[in-house]
Amino acid sequence: MFNTIKLSITYKIIIALLILFFSQNIHAQSQDSIITLTLNTAISMALDKNRDIKLSKQDVERASAQIDEAYANVWPTINFNGQYQRNIKLPVLFLPPNTPFNPSNSTETFSLGANNSYSLGFSLNQTLFSLKVNTAVKIAGDYSKYSESNATATEQDVIYQVKQAFYTILLAEKLVDVNQKGYQVAKANLDNTESMYKQGVSSEYDYLRAEVQLANVEPQLIEAKNNLELAKNNLKNILSLDLKKDIRVEGEFKMEDVDPELLKKSDTLLVNNNPILQGLSYQETILDKNITLQRADYFPTLSAFAAYNWQTQDNTFRFSTYNWAETFAVGLNLSLPIFDGFRRSALVQQAIIEKDKLDITRNKTAELLKIQLLQSELKMKEAKERVTAQQKSVQQAEKALSIARTRYQNGIGTQLEILDTQSALTATRTNYEKAIYDFLIAKAEWEKTVGMSKGSK
Repeated sequence: MFNTIKLSITYKIIIALLILFFSQNIHAQSQDSIITLTLNTAISMALDKNRDIKLSKQDVERASAQIDEAYANVWPTINFNGQYQRNIKLPVLFLPPNTPFNPSNSTETFSLGANNSYSLGFSLNQTLFSLKVNTAVKIAGDYSKYSESNATATEQDVIYQVKQAFYTILLAEKLVDVNQKGYQVAKANLDNTESMYKQGVSSEYDYLRAEVQLANVEPQLIEAKNNLELAKNNLKNILSLDLKKDIRVEGEFKMEDVDPELLKKSDTLLVNNNPILQGLSYQETILDKNITLQRADYFPTLSAFAAYNWQTQDNTFRFSTYNWAETFAVGLNLSLPIFDGFRRSALVQQAIIEKDKLDITRNKTAELLKIQLLQSELKMKEAKERVTAQQKSVQQAEKALSIARTRYQNGIGTQLEILDTQSALTATRTNYEKAIYDFLIAKAEWEKTVGMSKGSK
């Protein structure tokens, strides 16, 4: 009997240890499946996996291939040609009358060639002078730089998106915490009011008000948690992560001022670093060369050529008996357009208009970016002032809630005082966190505008 009990206890201990082992192992695996992201790792992942960046890199590679395509017109072209022709009716030579070869009074015909005709050969063509080809090569190089500036602009935009999504998650976590504390305060107030109500020192009205307040706070907490999940999904989408993956962000949610010296140089940084303005500058260069490209049609084109051919004709298919004739020729080809119905002048005029339009667009874009830069600086200043003001308001709201509780417990204050101060504290904490968020977003906008967004890559 004793041995049976001892054996049963041993089995229970073993089972308990196995359950503990497997539960710890499952917990460890679930922890490993969570992706922990800092701001720098998130930016690095976005630069590597974001779909928009991948598309921009494809554009850069295509622009590089277009340079090779443009240089193809500089290199010589070599072609091989082969032809077989079956003469159903042989070509003829007409012999005029009353000549040594045709003494008759009527024109005679004389058949030429054979039933089967073959020709093989190589040809070479090399452009010696073409203003159009030289200009096209330069345009391809400028377009490659333009594509690179667009890729940089895309990277800057994606970095901004990552920062915005990352800070939104941090804000959502803070608001979950704020609403959780508000819920706990409302719950504690309800428990305290219920206890006082049962003791007969609090009215039923106060007890009902406390219940209603808790019911009003709970949906706000649920909404805050839902917003947190939505913010995480937004970041996953930017990073091209599976939405089923669980992520956790790590970072400080606080203000870090921009160097005042950099703020003084904002306009200079904008002109020198902003990839949008750089792209417009490259585009302006391209359109300027496009005018030269259209005017190139007024100039001649000079090229050299060479051709080496083998020809033969025969009525049979006994290839070994064919007599092949070889020909070899070299020469120069000069082409100069004389009149094309004023097409060239119209194309030149269109190219000039496109260049003038871009000048206007570039100036307009520069002014808009300066306005955006100023707005970012003003938003940072405003948010910073709000943070300072809300810090003091949070302390005052916490103190007011403590006083309201003490007054109510001592029978001096009312339930309404507690509810008002509790709502005020939650609102003040929310405003404080949102002020920090607004500052961080404004700073990210400023960095993007002046071309100073940085990742860890």
